Amino acid sequence: MPQKVKILSTLQIQQKLNRLAYELYENNFSEKELLLIGIDGNGYKVAQQLAEKLKEISKLKITLGKIKINKQSPWQGNPELDFDVKLSENKTLILVDDVLNSGKTLMYAIKLFLDKPLKKLSTVILVDRSHTNFPVKADFVGLRLSTTLQEHIEADFSKKNKEAVYLI
Repeated sequence: MPQKVKILSTLQIQQKLNRLAYELYENNFSEKELLLIGIDGNGYKVAQQLAEKLKEISKLKITLGKIKINKQSPWQGNPELDFDVKLSENKTLILVDDVLNSGKTLMYAIKLFLDKPLKKLSTVILVDRSHTNFPVKADFVGLRLSTTLQEHIEADFSKKNKEAVYLI
């Protein structure tokens, strides 16, 4: 069994999320509303925490949403949105995920909004592995970590106040 090495503790994750929330606010301070859309699973959990922090530090209206997408084969099936996509028209949308591996999931999530008249689209990633195979990038990153292709990053958000990110 591969050894797990903790690369981010709960405190470090919270520090990264605080910094990301301030960066988002600095880059969108003139907006009235931000749509934070998390990719189902840990991406949505990161988006929830960012939404809480943004509400603490700003007067922006934060609308939280979720995209359910098949992460292994995102081109199969239809992604599910838990909000009316028309709400995104002429708004600033922030797409959130926990780990950027190849960029496949992020690219197919972005595809859902390509034919919508967005004001702006940004991406937020907690950990960027720098192995993208697709033409997407993270605009806001908590931690950039160069890994080998054999290594994996696992974010564990299963227990509140016991979150961690591991290199496996």
